[in-house]
Amino acid sequence: MVELEVSADEVRDFAASLVRLQRVAYAVEAALIRDDRIPALRESEDELVAAGLHWLLETENGRIVGALAYQVDDGTVDVDRLVVDPAHHRRGIGARLVRRVLQTAPRVVVSTGRDNLPARRLYEAAGFAHERDREVLPGLYVSDYASRS
Repeated sequence: MVELEVSADEVRDFAASLVRLQRVAYAVEAALIRDDRIPALRESEDELVAAGLHWLLETENGRIVGALAYQVDDGTVDVDRLVVDPAHHRRGIGARLVRRVLQTAPRVVVSTGRDNLPARRLYEAAGFAHERDREVLPGLYVSDYASRS
């Protein structure tokens, strides 16, 4: 595996691959939470680039197999998305990306689908504390987590 860090200014070069990865990864989450209203599931390359996110990538044989996108606000890192190619699930890619982002700031926050139990277990195993559940769209709930400083 090769690890890459990509700034918001450099993401255009990876946008097509990231959009493809998001679609297959979020299709899995949509099935888990029984709801396909995940915005990144339908995001275009231009929208992905315009989001202005920083990315941590894992590649294998030149292909992106995992990605974590985040933004920084007042010293807090907000994980915007974590996606892993379903063909590469259960290989520790998501956990490695989360450990890497935890090294970037004293406080890291993340939200995931309330019914996405694999993602919730990953964040809890990495030391995140569950803060609350909230309804982001009618009938669609997310769970908010924060790193324990």
